[in-house]
Amino acid sequence: MNIFRLLGDLSHLLAIVILLLKIWKSRSCAGISGKSQFLFALVYTTRYLDLLTNYVSLYNSFMKVIFIAASYGTLYLMYVKFRATYDRNHDTFRVELLLIPVAALALLFNHEFSVMEVLWAFSIYLEAVAILPQLFMVSKTGEAESITSHYLFALGSYRALYILNWIYRYYGESFQDWIAVVAGIVQTILYCDFFYLYITKVLKGKKLQLPA
Repeated sequence: MNIFRLLGDLSHLLAIVILLLKIWKSRSCAGISGKSQFLFALVYTTRYLDLLTNYVSLYNSFMKVIFIAASYGTLYLMYVKFRATYDRNHDTFRVELLLIPVAALALLFNHEFSVMEVLWAFSIYLEAVAILPQLFMVSKTGEAESITSHYLFALGSYRALYILNWIYRYYGESFQDWIAVVAGIVQTILYCDFFYLYITKVLKGKKLQLPA
């Protein structure tokens, strides 16, 4: 554990809290991609299967449970409780275009060809691109609510902070995990356009608009 990982985890947790509060308070999931949320739930499920077999620490186990529970809670709110407000017409990204290549990468590039390691690699690769349906949806609608923008910024910041965590661990602990590092860099790059617009638009009180 180091300050960058802790801040990354807190940023990730903040993103989840922002999203859930947005849906619950507005009683609507308008502007939120159900497909991205499905992919994130798949990420946490495949990554944290070791929750029942590998104990690291109370903090580690607590965060895993929170992420899994929150992801399925979000799906429940979107597809069951507030399903009438879900904008299916704009949430049209074809997730199979992500799932098939990601599955192939996990089978080819992993730390060990075992079920748990392949699923872990799958979750890392999938997380790198899971936000694409959400960004695609924002692009189609032309703009995003401020609260949705805050959610996306916190989510992107989490991964950017994890890159600093890996740099710190590389020089401080001689630890490296190239699968996680490369996937994290790809994920951060996907947010670059959004980060620029967030800083230049949202923080100045303007609406965020992505180019179509």
